[in-house]
Amino acid sequence: MRLVKADIWGATLEVHGNMAGWQQALINGQLVSQTPAQSDFDGRQRHEFTIEAQDKRINMVLEVDTQFQPFSSRYKVFADEQLIAEGNSDEQDLSQVSEGPLNVKSQKFSFVGLASLGFKLLKSTKFIKALLAASTMAAYSWLFSPLFAAVLIACLVFHEYGHLRAMKSFGMKTKGMYLIPFVGGLAVGDDKINTRWQGVYIAMMGPTFGLALSIVAMGLYIATGELFFAAVSTFNALLNLFNLLPILPLDGGHVLKSISFSFNTVTGLVMCLLGAALGVVITYYLGLTLLGFLLAIGTFEIIFEWRYRHHALQLPMRPYGVAVSAAWYVAVIAGLVGIMFFAANTGDEVMALPLLLLNS
Repeated sequence: MRLVKADIWGATLEVHGNMAGWQQALINGQLVSQTPAQSDFDGRQRHEFTIEAQDKRINMVLEVDTQFQPFSSRYKVFADEQLIAEGNSDEQDLSQVSEGPLNVKSQKFSFVGLASLGFKLLKSTKFIKALLAASTMAAYSWLFSPLFAAVLIACLVFHEYGHLRAMKSFGMKTKGMYLIPFVGGLAVGDDKINTRWQGVYIAMMGPTFGLALSIVAMGLYIATGELFFAAVSTFNALLNLFNLLPILPLDGGHVLKSISFSFNTVTGLVMCLLGAALGVVITYYLGLTLLGFLLAIGTFEIIFEWRYRHHALQLPMRPYGVAVSAAWYVAVIAGLVGIMFFAANTGDEVMALPLLLLNS
């Protein structure tokens, strides 16, 4: 998370760090000082470095005093022992800050980095986005029917739009959404998440928008008696309910990760591994190939969290944030299941299929 941002003699000074005391001080994006994680970190950190300015070398000292619950950060900058800048920031400033990921450790070769570069190239053109959408429409039309494909895409778009709206509410830059054949949808943001609450909010807004769509569709069924609307409502509810399974990289997995990592790293890793184990069981008993593929992606995310556990850059939630997140998660699940129960009582056998699948 970014603890400090200040303008020093026309240059931008930033400090990124975490609760364990690991910090990086950067000037115009260039690393000038770094401190390791500490077992007895008390929130105070001191950086000493030298810069070239005004045709001479100047000895700089940066003092950062950070409190994490609630978050506040104060800093002082000294040049040759003279105070030249000071200031502070709070949790609201942190939530509205968008920043690119830091290079915690340089690597000669990284599959993750290569994949990230490839994906950036992939999302750089609107043509690819349109091509993926057309491929998704064609694939599901071939497997099922054009009507089913259109309904599925509408549900996916509405869900992903919820994620995008959540990102934009935090001032994050977004690249839009991508429809991926046989996988689903993906809302892409350019900026990293700074707090665990942002992780919950962004993850939950997709299913929340999905629940709203199911409620509207069911309302249209009640008003018109057309079973088509009930089918859309029920199918969309099942789709969003699947997405709320507490398994990475599904939305439910990201909610679980944000909540559990707000306690501590060990709890977070254990809960994510338990979620992965649940995914293995579901994949085995229901034969869901897609879930198995997603589990492979989620495994890399868990490994990444473990590898960089000492450099975690997201501010954890306080107890009431955890409680609100859990209540929101349960409420949306209850709403989606309620839609499915209501549809099952319409008397149509097709409408009862999602509930029968859930009961299995």
